[in-house]
Amino acid sequence: MITPFFKRRTFLAIAGLSAWLLSAAVQAQTASWPQKPIKIIVPFAAGGNTDGIARLAAERLTQSLGQTVLVENKAGAGGAIAADFVAKSAPDGYTLLMAAMPVLAILPAISKTSFDTLRDFAPISIVGSNPFVMAVHKSVPANNVREFADYIKKNPGKFNYASGGAGSVSHLSAALFVKRAQLEMTHVSYKGGGPAVTDLIGGQVQMYFGNLSELAPQVAGGQIRIIGVSSEQRARQLPDVRTVAESGFPGFKTLTWNGLVAPAGTPPAVINRIAAAIKEAVSSPDALARLTQMGVDPIGDTPAQFAQTIQADLATWSEAAKASNLKIE
Repeated sequence: MITPFFKRRTFLAIAGLSAWLLSAAVQAQTASWPQKPIKIIVPFAAGGNTDGIARLAAERLTQSLGQTVLVENKAGAGGAIAADFVAKSAPDGYTLLMAAMPVLAILPAISKTSFDTLRDFAPISIVGSNPFVMAVHKSVPANNVREFADYIKKNPGKFNYASGGAGSVSHLSAALFVKRAQLEMTHVSYKGGGPAVTDLIGGQVQMYFGNLSELAPQVAGGQIRIIGVSSEQRARQLPDVRTVAESGFPGFKTLTWNGLVAPAGTPPAVINRIAAAIKEAVSSPDALARLTQMGVDPIGDTPAQFAQTIQADLATWSEAAKASNLKIE
């Protein structure tokens, strides 16, 4: 006769064996990862800073991991389309998101999203961070931020400012500046920095807060001028360009970052392996030079450090968005 005690011990033994087998299978799968190409999903159109950083990361990871790493652009909805796609992907390390701070920290504060930043993603590593620069079309008679503000005040409602997407840092930076300077301008949203820069050069918009890498190469053509930097300190690449804060708007500061995240539930061993590869990549002289050219400061932090940054930014930008009454347009 089989007693209840024996049944319980048998059940526990089988359960323990099943758990061990599952753990062993996961470990074996992780040890052999990657066995096929990996995709990095970019939430914006090709040509912007996020896209450039993703392609640099893909190139370096391909070398480190021994598997092809591809970049796929899924623009739209301020980055929510790409984020939702990755959040719902299999947590196996083969689909990653090149997250931009606005997508994970600002968008949820100003719009109802189908993803939860803390619940649906596993942070891997921040590749780099950077301030934004303010650029104006050549038709605007201003060589610095103060002159720009004075000129727009004399022409209320006549000019537009671009952004790389509603709710993006370029949008939030410009909107905060317009509010603090008490200006009347119309926001024009684009699907990424590339199209925004194109229309700035063409004169369809008169001002844009964008990445240095997007705007610096266009200055030589004479169609635009860079007149301000959004960080507390001047950019190393533009030592003669004042920050917005030192141009009569103290306390003005906006920064962004780009980092890799995976779907929640991705094995920690896979997460740590990618993070280690990113840290090694951004430390190389070649990658450092390319990031610097983009106006990006290399980071390569740990998953735990990245998680702390995300939590802090969620609080900071939620407060900023509410204070500014920003909404998706």
